[in-house]
Formats: sequence, structure tokens, C-alpha cells
Amino acid sequence: MKIGVLCHSGAGGSGVVATELALEVARAGHEVHIVGSSVPFRLGAGQGMLGQGPYFHQVNTYAYALFEQPYPELSAANTLTEVIMEHGLDLTHAHYAIPHATAAIHARAISGRTRVITTLHGTDVTLVGADPSFLHSTRHAILKSDTVTAVSQFLADQTRDVFGIDIPIRVIYNFVDTERFQRNPDPGVRARFAHPDEALLVHVSNFRPVKRAADVIETFARVASELPARLLMIGDGPERLAAFELAQRLGVIGRVQFLGSFPEVQSVLGIADLFLLPSSKESFGLAALEAMACEVPVVAARAGGIPEVVVDGVTGVLAEIGDVDAMAHAALNILRNRDVYLSMGRAARRRAVEVFHPSLIVPDYLDAYAQLLK
Repeated sequence: MKIGVLCHSGAGGSGVVATELALEVARAGHEVHIVGSSVPFRLGAGQGMLGQGPYFHQVNTYAYALFEQPYPELSAANTLTEVIMEHGLDLTHAHYAIPHATAAIHARAISGRTRVITTLHGTDVTLVGADPSFLHSTRHAILKSDTVTAVSQFLADQTRDVFGIDIPIRVIYNFVDTERFQRNPDPGVRARFAHPDEALLVHVSNFRPVKRAADVIETFARVASELPARLLMIGDGPERLAAFELAQRLGVIGRVQFLGSFPEVQSVLGIADLFLLPSSKESFGLAALEAMACEVPVVAARAGGIPEVVVDGVTGVLAEIGDVDAMAHAALNILRNRDVYLSMGRAARRRAVEVFHPSLIVPDYLDAYAQLLK
């Protein structure tokens, strides 16, 4: 098969999933072409193999005074059309309804070929799609896609509710490379961030408001008042500065490090003791899954699709959104009780391997592709 991929290039979950899937599909022997505004975050040096792909095509942009703002859908549709016509793509996999599914549908109409599979990742439905400014456009993109998938049952159900549609939506969970994401027992690596007697907590996100970075700081401050601990904040985004200032006000800034975004996040998750994910909206929780693969228990909010990933009381603990006292209590209970900590860590790794391994998930996407081309 010859497959086009439209995705975001940043460190958010949808771009990570799209890139990891593109790599797996290319390894399976298919020709994959990624179209985006810049090289995807996880498509780093050495990720693709020479002659195997995935191949990257940058979206061309055009500055014109009449356009008060850029039109990513039109630019992406034009570049994708060129790739379709040059390489004879059989199908296009759009990750996110707007602008990627709309761009793929537009390119399909222009080129007169390719089928469109759209994967919904969350905020394209819960935030952007539900906004009156984009409601009809998002609904149209979903209905005009040849196949629609969602990364959790929660998201599939919510999509039908938000847009008032009754169409088949295939649930295909996100996956994690359990060879790359695993425990790192090297004490020398951990010593770079924490002393042996300190608990190491980690949060990874794009620091958008729905990630509730302030709750991470609040939770950590309560934990740090009870036992020696450090917190690593990985990623970047609009709420990063507010989280930094809150850590200063609460007097824990000396024990919190903001590391920014980097693709090798497994190097930090592999040495962590606890992962915090207090999001108010989370269609799946890929960062939590990556932590679980590294034998790291997760303390998270009971929001969206998170309960489909984190098993409450088994691989971590779920609390109500915004209940930082409950999250801090759960974190302290895990960190103080070594048997609980080890049991949850082992269960987390086992669930990642037995439920979310690429060998279990990627075939579902390949089957969806094959069904689409029949």
C-alpha cells in the first residue's frame, strides 16, 4: 500500500501517535509519505530507514496581504494533492478532523483518487470541533471520511453525542513501543535529577489549560512537604510560565525542573517513581501509557478515556478532576509503601505489554486500511 499521513508536527499525543504508526507501517513494508508543516517531533534522526521511509513532504505556505491569517487546510490540501499525483497514494490517513481530514477530503476531490481514513484524537472533537466556529466543518469532515477511528471508546461515544451522528466509529487504542519505553536501572542516570532518598515525580504534556499543570505543582507541593521529592516537568506550552510562577510562590521551585520538549522522553520516564496526569480532558492519555511501560505507577484524574488506560487501584490511582488533596494522598501512599509501588509498577508494565503493544494495535490499522481499499 501507498499511504499518505497528515498530522501535527509538535509534541502532542496525536502527532506522536501518527508518527509512531507511520514508522511501524513503513517497517511492515508499506510506502508512507508524511505531509506536515515541519518534520514531526518523533521523526528524529535515525527513526526512518534509508529507502524505507517514512518520507516527509513539507507543506508550502504563501504570504499574501489579502489573507489576514494563514489557511493551513488549503496549503496542506495542495501539497497532499501533489504527493498523491506524484506517488500514486492509495489512501490518506488524517490525524485530527480539522484541518487534516478537511485537507485530505479536499485533496481527494482535486486528485480524483485516494481514500480517506480519519483518526479522532480528542480535542478535535471536545474543544475545536465542539466550538460553534468549527462545529459544522468538523461534522462534515467526519461524515465525508471513508473510515473513522477513535483512540478510545469514550471518544467514539462523545463524537456521536457532540455532532448528533450515528456512524460506525472503529476504536483503535494508541500503542507504546515497550522495547524503547522500559525501566532504566542505572542509578547514575537517575542521580542527575534526584538523590537516592528522593522520590522522582514526572509530568509530560503540551501545557495547554486542559492539562492542568497547576494541579501538578499543587500536588507535588503537598507530597514534598511530607517526604523528600523532586518533580520533572517535560514539555512546553501556554501554561508553562504560570506553573513555574506557582512553584515559586509555593516555595518548591528548587525541587522542580522544567526540561522543555525533547523526543527521547523515555530516558526520563525510565527512572521515574510516579507519573502525574491531572487533565480535565484526555481522550486517551498516551503519556500515562508510556510511563506505565516504564513500570511507573500513574496518579491521574478520572477524565475521558484515562480509565481505559489506567486501572484504578491496579496500575495507579484515579481521583476526581481538580482534587489535588486526593492526588497527593494517593501519591504519598504509593511512594511510602514499597510493596504497593512495586506491585503497581509491575502491573502497569504488564498492561502496556499485554494490551497496548504495537504487535496488537498496528494490525488493526492495517486491517482498517485493507478494508478501506476493498
